[in-house]
Amino acid sequence: MNRTESMIVFPAVDIKGGRCVRLLQGRPEKSKQYYEEPREAALHWQELGAVALHLVDLDGALSQSGENRRCVQEVLGGLGIPVQVGGGLRSLDDVECLLEAGAARVVVGTRAATEPQWALELCRRLPGRIVVALDAREGVVAIRGWRESAGLRVEELARRLEEGPPAAFLYTDVVRDGMLSQPHFEGVRHLVRASAVPVIASGGVSSAEDVRRVGECGADAVIVGKALYEGRIELAEAQEAARPFHSRLAPDPREGFERKTGTDSRP
Repeated sequence: MNRTESMIVFPAVDIKGGRCVRLLQGRPEKSKQYYEEPREAALHWQELGAVALHLVDLDGALSQSGENRRCVQEVLGGLGIPVQVGGGLRSLDDVECLLEAGAARVVVGTRAATEPQWALELCRRLPGRIVVALDAREGVVAIRGWRESAGLRVEELARRLEEGPPAAFLYTDVVRDGMLSQPHFEGVRHLVRASAVPVIASGGVSSAEDVRRVGECGADAVIVGKALYEGRIELAEAQEAARPFHSRLAPDPREGFERKTGTDSRP
C-alpha cells in the first residue's frame, strides 16, 4: 500500500446510556458525560473540520445490548463525514446492518480475537470495511469490554489476521485510555513493524506533541477523545500535528461517497 493521505485524526464519540461520555480505562463506573445527545457531539466535531469520526457503543461492547441503536443510527444519518463504528459487533448481521445504515467501516474486537478465522472471512467478504481492534493490556489482547484476556500477544493476533486483510488494526493501550497519560508509543511502533496492515492508534493522547509522536511511530490514524472534550487540545491543532505524516488509510473506503453537506465526493 502507498501512503497518500495525511494521518487521520478521528474525534471519538462514545455512547453510554444514550449519552456522549468518556470512560477511564474502559471502566463503566468511571464515566463523565459531555453531551446529552451523541449526535450533538458528532455535529460539533464535523463543524470544526473533522474528516471522519470514531463512534463506539459502550453498552454494546460491555453487554451487547441494543439500547444505543437509535443514537448510532441518528449519528450515521445526520452526518456528512464518514463514521467508523464499534462496540459489541460479533456477528455478520451486526456488521452488515451498520454498513447498510451508513457506517464507512465497522470495528470488531472480541470475536476476532476468539475466532480469528471468522474475522478473516469477514475481511474477505467486506474488503476495506473491517477494522480489527487490538486492545492491549501489558501487550496481551483484552476482550469483552476489556474485562477479560484473550491470552494472545497483540503482534501474534495481528500476524494471524494480516492475510485478511483488515482495513486497519485499531491499537488501544487500555491502561492509558481516558487517562491523558500519553499513548503507548512503543506498542504502536511494534505493531507497525509487525504487520503491513494500516494502524490506528488510540489511548492516552493528551497533546499535539502526542499526535506528532504517534505519527513518527508510523501510525496511519489517531483517535483523540478526552483531550478534545477537556480542551487540552483543539481539533485543528491535532490535525496540524498530523499533517506531515502520511497514511495508507483513506477517511472513507466507499467510491463516490457524497457528503450531505455539499456536492463534492470522497474516493
